[in-house]
Amino acid sequence: MESRTRRLAVSSIAALAAVALVAGCGGSGSTGSSGADGNTLTLWTHNAGNAAEYGVVKQVVKDFNASQSKYKVKIQAFPQGSYNDSVVAAASARKLPCLLDVDGPNVPNWAWGGYLAPLDLSKGQVAVKDQLPSTVGTYQGKTYASGFYDVALTMYSRKSVLKKYGIRVPTLDKPWTKTEFGDALAKLKSGGKFKNALDLGTGDPGEWWPYAYSPMLQSFGGDLIDRSTYKSAKGALNGDKAVEWGKWFRSLVTKGYAPQKSSKSPGDDFRNGKTAIQWDGSWSAQANIDKFGSDLAILPPVDFGDGPKIGGASWQWAMSSSCSNKAGAQAYLNFSRQTKYFVDFAKATGTIPATSVAAQQVKGYETGGRFNIFLQEAQKFAVVRPVTPAYPYISTVFSKTAMDILAGADVKGALDQAVSQIDNNLSTSNYSSGS
Repeated sequence: MESRTRRLAVSSIAALAAVALVAGCGGSGSTGSSGADGNTLTLWTHNAGNAAEYGVVKQVVKDFNASQSKYKVKIQAFPQGSYNDSVVAAASARKLPCLLDVDGPNVPNWAWGGYLAPLDLSKGQVAVKDQLPSTVGTYQGKTYASGFYDVALTMYSRKSVLKKYGIRVPTLDKPWTKTEFGDALAKLKSGGKFKNALDLGTGDPGEWWPYAYSPMLQSFGGDLIDRSTYKSAKGALNGDKAVEWGKWFRSLVTKGYAPQKSSKSPGDDFRNGKTAIQWDGSWSAQANIDKFGSDLAILPPVDFGDGPKIGGASWQWAMSSSCSNKAGAQAYLNFSRQTKYFVDFAKATGTIPATSVAAQQVKGYETGGRFNIFLQEAQKFAVVRPVTPAYPYISTVFSKTAMDILAGADVKGALDQAVSQIDNNLSTSNYSSGS
């Protein structure tokens, strides 16, 4: 479950950066019709091979089909690794299904490309306003997707370790500052007991890098793009605050606090006593509790100056713009918006329920529960990845840049180059035309 849930948070984005949307904005999905044979609608999901979540999808479809006689939904499941490519190919051929799931950060790109249609979710039991904002996919003021769960980044340590080294246990209301965090790492390093004072999980490639490390950049006061206009990364990704982040990021390696490249299983390294503090996610909580019990310390993210930040958004459900039976598709999506399904998905995936009401029905996430801290982190600290069609490209550029910085590249030069690449993509791709 731990590795599966981690993949929910950092699903494949980069592949989309190399895919040119066939006709630009509104091109591939806005003409023609597909996805339905009369009142029989096709639904695509990335959950082939994941029995637990797929089981909930099948149950929702079964319940919907039994609840009325007008529409029927049929499922086609794909392995997650090939899912995005399948959607892009189908969109190009105008053969998208009526209903499909979409990784949250991809929503703006797919909406701009004409793959998705805006949704009216006002007839569901659960109101959109009651969801975690990170579980609702929007673009240009319209809702294009909605999910049942999210995950949260966090730090893990042991209470006994922090006490031994005289390190304050941070709280949601009083997280560590940059100075406190640095002092803690120095103490743990000088103690000589741990191979890693800190492990950031840098052995993972791809989307993990912007998901896990851009929140730190944002906490310093930088960002992947200037979100006031979404037209340039200049200043946000190469300004003084971003450079400060880059130098700090590299210093973790030069000071010997963290490995440049983590092992294949940083979670095991933490549980086996090789690591004092691990930057990971809510998906590892149960395994860590099983190992350490009440000694486990679940810690909020560090406040590097502009408030604590974590990444947000996971898989969500949408309707294709080419669907020939949008009334049926929206009927299904609204039907699925029942609290019991939010509960079922969270239990099946080991994730944070997207509503507070559902959280009260999931063991550990209820008020006072051991995992309720993750719900609070998602409510207070989550920042969705930039809401722009350019995000897949931005993700790829940032990942390479952060890797280069960690390997010793000149910080300002690397960030300047990243800004140049991103801004060139923004200026040549006509993203501003909207959908």
